[in-house]
Amino acid sequence: MGEEPVSGFDEFSVESVYAELLGRAPENKIEPRMGPMFRAMEILGEPNKAFPIIHITGTNGKTSTARILESLLGAYGLRTGRYTSPHLAKVTERISIDGEPVSDEAFVRVWDEVRPYLEIVDAELEAAGENRLTYFEAVTVLGFAVFADTPVDVAVIEVGLGGITDATNVGDGKVSVVCPISLDHTDLLGDTVRDIALEKSGIIKPGGYLVSAAQDPEAAQVLLEDARAKDVPFRFEGVEFGVESRALAVGGQVLTLRGLAGRYEDLLLPLHGAHQAQNAAVAVAALEAFLGGGEKPLEIELLREGFANATSPGRLEVVRTAPTAIVDAGHNPEGLRVSAEAVKEAFGFSKLVLVVGILRDKDAPAMLAELRAQYGGLVEDICLTQSTSPRAIPAGELGEMAVAAGFPEGDLHVTERLDDALEWAVGRAEATEDFGGGILVTGSITVVAEARTLLGR
Repeated sequence: MGEEPVSGFDEFSVESVYAELLGRAPENKIEPRMGPMFRAMEILGEPNKAFPIIHITGTNGKTSTARILESLLGAYGLRTGRYTSPHLAKVTERISIDGEPVSDEAFVRVWDEVRPYLEIVDAELEAAGENRLTYFEAVTVLGFAVFADTPVDVAVIEVGLGGITDATNVGDGKVSVVCPISLDHTDLLGDTVRDIALEKSGIIKPGGYLVSAAQDPEAAQVLLEDARAKDVPFRFEGVEFGVESRALAVGGQVLTLRGLAGRYEDLLLPLHGAHQAQNAAVAVAALEAFLGGGEKPLEIELLREGFANATSPGRLEVVRTAPTAIVDAGHNPEGLRVSAEAVKEAFGFSKLVLVVGILRDKDAPAMLAELRAQYGGLVEDICLTQSTSPRAIPAGELGEMAVAAGFPEGDLHVTERLDDALEWAVGRAEATEDFGGGILVTGSITVVAEARTLLGR
């Protein structure tokens, strides 16, 4: 992926930078603060102000929406930066230029340039009795620095967690995008949709423009009130824009979308599910807001080109055939629900083998209950496993949760090794008499990432 490394900067160099980053507080240890990020931007010459930003938050759909939007902006001839998290195979995926991970050379070179400035911030924090910059804060600084160095025409930046105190919020979005909000990370963001919406509304900035997916009424009210208080124009899916129609097509779906300034027909999106159609509608509205304040129709041929090139690795991605194996990074009950609807709609499985691994900070009982409710009799075999992440719930414990969620004990297979889990799943799917068996690997981004590697992606 991406450009070939330049002589002198090899794979080990990227890995050594990654090891250095991992020596900081891990990604799930969030510091609810903004001062250190603004300080880092200040001493780096404010790279956060070097390019316009489309800032994306929400509970589900952020990365797919970012990738669709990036593809559309590219079709318009704009040089794009995209910052998303987490990565699947390599840390450079988080910082993409024109749809490809930043080159190894640029990743290492810009890190070497910003490291001394980060050490200044670290020293100031430690002198004040605070923790050093976290892993996510450091990578976010690096992302802004790479985009300023390139330079990009526009950056599509995905929030890591929440909004108000997320490290990415040092950037002011010309357009703020809010994907569907539901309950996730309740220990950090609050245990009601209203609380979570209050946190995520923090990316709405004076002088900006709010584009929101359809929301729970409580979340919508929070976003509406915040936009009005900041005198920011706002547009909501289902009111000012949305999906008019969608039809299954080979490898995806054909959409007709009602945008803010136009109606767009015969858009082939090579992604599955109603939720991806929703993400596409949000991306189109955000593009209209960015390019013309929501008042200038887009060019249909450029839209078609942008959609045709859109990808979303790890999201209902087919990684092998005969039998068909899909990986999906659903990591909360709502994400699993919309993915299940898409699987049932787009793939004609007569039997589905589930391979599930979940991280400790997720609501595993609710996720397993959702899988049981959605797939029912379609699933006769389920394998509980775990990724190599230290945050992974042990496979045996996950197996007990699966029984509690209603999966028959006789349908369960438990193994700590993901390679064994995949081998078992392939065997079970191949044993389907009508050859209609499929495999779905889901539950967390880490198990999906490792499965993609093991299955050759």
